[in-house]
Amino acid sequence: MNYKKAVVSLGHKALGYTTLEQLDAVKITARALADLAEAGYQLTITHSNGPQISMIHKAMTELRRVYTDYTPAPMCVCSAMSQGYVGYDIQNSLKAELLSRGISKTVSTILTQVTVDPYDDAFYEPTKLIGRHMSAEDAEAEIKKGNYVKDEPGKGFRRIIAAPKPLDIVEIEAIRTLADAGQIVIACGGGGIPVIEQKHALKGASAVIEKDAIAGKLAADLMADQLIILTSVPNVYRNFGTQEQEAILRLSLSEAEEMIREDQFEKGTMLPKIEAAISYLSVNKGGSALVTSINAIGPALKGKAGTLITI
Repeated sequence: MNYKKAVVSLGHKALGYTTLEQLDAVKITARALADLAEAGYQLTITHSNGPQISMIHKAMTELRRVYTDYTPAPMCVCSAMSQGYVGYDIQNSLKAELLSRGISKTVSTILTQVTVDPYDDAFYEPTKLIGRHMSAEDAEAEIKKGNYVKDEPGKGFRRIIAAPKPLDIVEIEAIRTLADAGQIVIACGGGGIPVIEQKHALKGASAVIEKDAIAGKLAADLMADQLIILTSVPNVYRNFGTQEQEAILRLSLSEAEEMIREDQFEKGTMLPKIEAAISYLSVNKGGSALVTSINAIGPALKGKAGTLITI
């Protein structure tokens, strides 16, 4: 069989928001991924980690409050932890689903680092909320440590961190080698662990990377035939959320760029996905990007759902 190389990006709905939700959610996700494998796709999978990394960060911070001998885990470590346990659940669920269909294929998770620019503007204007709500006193302590906080009226303060653009995927050659060997690879989870190059060493950054941004870069670096972004809606829409809402089945690169100029896509939801598709297609002009939901992946592969973006 001639396999079609695809990078699949999984959103929050594919993973759930708690450890128990995740166990149930990945079983459904595994079925959709196995459908793709059966349809002739060679898969490299990346995923979100917002709820997971936030949970880990809260737990480690509270541990430090109760047991003062412990130190809070930095964001880069929380990111590594989330990659490990999310990858573990996806890996095992997908392997079991494939075996139930008589398919024996190795599924591997790679702990992945991604370099970022220490002078990225995002470090001066952080936007990503993380962790628990704090008192004014705790917030002041965070500020003294050089961290940013945001006041949410009526709730308290929360820490905010940067979301810099990804530069390079450190383990890209390992990912490529396994993918070329026919293995299913889970990599760049949560956007990857953000690191800054310092001479010959890598230093973890207090940041997160948009998983859609890294999905586009991963697909471009691997020269994948297709970038598949699985989200909570079955299509990209024009005039989303209004009475004039219109599902779009096909979208050219120039049309997608025009819709961005028209402010058609909401920041933090659909906009990063369209930007990822544009980033990928700018490198691999013969590829395509498919945006759809897990439930609609079957019809989307037949052109009856989803939004296919091409040059």
